[in-house]
Amino acid sequence: MHKQTISLVLGSGGARGYAHIGAIEELQKQGYEIGSICGSSMGALIGALYACGKLEELKRWVLTLDMFDVVKLVDFSLTGKGIIRGDKVFDIIKDMIGDIMIEDLPISFTAVATDIMKQKEVWMQKGKLLDAVRASVAIPSILTPKEIDGRYLIDGGVLNPLPIAPTISDSTDLTIAVSLNAMNTKKYKIDMKQKEKKQQTNMKKIFFEISQKAGQLITKEQKTSYEDMGMFGIMGRTIDIMQNAILESKMAGYMPDIVIGIPNNACGFYEFNRAYELIELGRIITREMIEETKDV
Repeated sequence: MHKQTISLVLGSGGARGYAHIGAIEELQKQGYEIGSICGSSMGALIGALYACGKLEELKRWVLTLDMFDVVKLVDFSLTGKGIIRGDKVFDIIKDMIGDIMIEDLPISFTAVATDIMKQKEVWMQKGKLLDAVRASVAIPSILTPKEIDGRYLIDGGVLNPLPIAPTISDSTDLTIAVSLNAMNTKKYKIDMKQKEKKQQTNMKKIFFEISQKAGQLITKEQKTSYEDMGMFGIMGRTIDIMQNAILESKMAGYMPDIVIGIPNNACGFYEFNRAYELIELGRIITREMIEETKDV
């Protein structure tokens, strides 16, 4: 039986990007063959790890991260170009990816970034995979920009949070996009393993103390009231608002065959300790959308 080939578009959205892992796993389970991947920010990171065959390794690592581990990965920058250098995280990612070039990947891959000086969207389809990902995830004022060939590149989600356009010329059967900014009010029940429940409970008090010392860079949970928000909570909410507005405009020009919408309130922008929940959420919503499509 012929497998349908897909161009997979993975959107930006901070920690919600973990849902891409579950989406990819479910798409493969449903029998789809991924022929190309294009991503912005976390979408570029997850897509890159899949394209070079290291997604399972990344998954194993992020599932071990508790709130304390996430704080330990924060390495503050003294350059004034961003709060975090990102070296600690990308040293780990480099061990997974190595020095592979984009043009040597077994499938087509595009990482989308933004040229901060020329104010232009940049499609990275050749060169070092690690450099392309590092540029695409450089959240403005949080992670320092990445210099590549004289260009200073930041987060692709600034200009294109769901980069469908690079897949237009693909010869695949379908284009499936995973958006991390859906206005979805449905409640999803995630069956958390006892291990994850215990881990989060045990770390709660420790994290609270450390997060205060770290300037509350990462929050324990998404804040819904203005009074509870810190600087980074407001920044994360601002990014979401900006990306929602851009997304509406982009989708008007390029509409994929299937859109898998991950709720934008699934977690806070910086809650990178919640991998298990978000991977499962990506899996559940992807399954629902594929079943709905088959019923049409």
